[in-house]
Amino acid sequence: MIPSVLPTYNRAPLSFVKGEGAWMIEADGRRFLDLGAGIAVNVLGHANPILVEALTTQANKLWHVSNLYNISEQQALADKLVDNSFADTVFFTNSGTEACELAVKMARKYWFEKGHPEKVEIIGFDGAFHGRSSAGIAAAGGEKLTKGFGPLLPGFTHLTWGDVAGVNDAISKKTAAVIIEPVQGEGGIRPIADDDLRELAHICKENNVLLILDEVQCGVGRTGKLFAHEWAGIAPDIMMVAKGIGGGFPLGAVLANEEAASGMTAGTHALACAVGGAVMDTVATPDFLSDVNRKAGLFRQKLEGLVASYPSVFEEVRGAGLMLGLKCTALNMDVVNAAYDAELVTVPAADNVVRILPPLNITDDEISEAVHRLDKAAAQVAANKD
Repeated sequence: MIPSVLPTYNRAPLSFVKGEGAWMIEADGRRFLDLGAGIAVNVLGHANPILVEALTTQANKLWHVSNLYNISEQQALADKLVDNSFADTVFFTNSGTEACELAVKMARKYWFEKGHPEKVEIIGFDGAFHGRSSAGIAAAGGEKLTKGFGPLLPGFTHLTWGDVAGVNDAISKKTAAVIIEPVQGEGGIRPIADDDLRELAHICKENNVLLILDEVQCGVGRTGKLFAHEWAGIAPDIMMVAKGIGGGFPLGAVLANEEAASGMTAGTHALACAVGGAVMDTVATPDFLSDVNRKAGLFRQKLEGLVASYPSVFEEVRGAGLMLGLKCTALNMDVVNAAYDAELVTVPAADNVVRILPPLNITDDEISEAVHRLDKAAAQVAANKD
């Protein structure tokens, strides 16, 4: 008999009932250190008092308001995002998946309104993840996402990850946009080099093609900049964000410059935007982002030592900021499961990688404790291999 919750995930036998910062408490009372943060969602940890206050204050005033009306919380958050990014305008969604749908529509509608209805094709890269909607799986193209869900939404082509030079050859008169994650998350914590991202932006501009960045997982302070593309000093035309922007409350957005958004002519939650505003007030500050970079350096240094100690388990550390990955020589799920035994939460990814995505406000002591628990997990995996 099928369970009442559709079994689309292979769930670990854990039931968390409470969270405190970087910690989650299991129903049996065990305390787990959380290096998953809801897959890069809980940027300020669990039950953060700043976000709880923003949520409860707003909940006592007004919950949901449709887009038929002006929404002060929506306007305030849009202003904060515009003031702190390349964007001139923002449209809010409930998720990254919805943000992908809008980004695709926006790019195609832009060229239609410019008198080029033939420009509908979008170039993506293998290993990508842009959500599980029809547009999202077509944009990513991987068999794991698309198998059994045909016919796929047409108009997408795919290149090998990192093949920036190949974009020139792939562009045609029908190309509307290129879509890419500055750091692939599901694909195995694979950052595109800053020089390559700069070259990609140049290619798009030279060929009159829009650049769409997917920063659903790598944005909102995760890499030590508010948005990951800032490290390369470039600006996209359209950008998708979600996950961290709501700090654990469902919220996504599409940011765009005025030109790219010009084709979009004429339900957002007040609660979500109130929480998103509190996230921005905390994360989008130089001191906070500087501390993310400091902690990222500390964490990476400790992880490098762990890799050196367990060559039969780990191969390398990869990633940027507090979006880190342990490329494994052992099976990554063996490491994930051993970490559960050590009361530590990590997240698997493609390319045999274990993701390390802690809350951005994790403490130095918690980083040390996390590596200690990872050491226990690695020792268990190494012993089982011998």
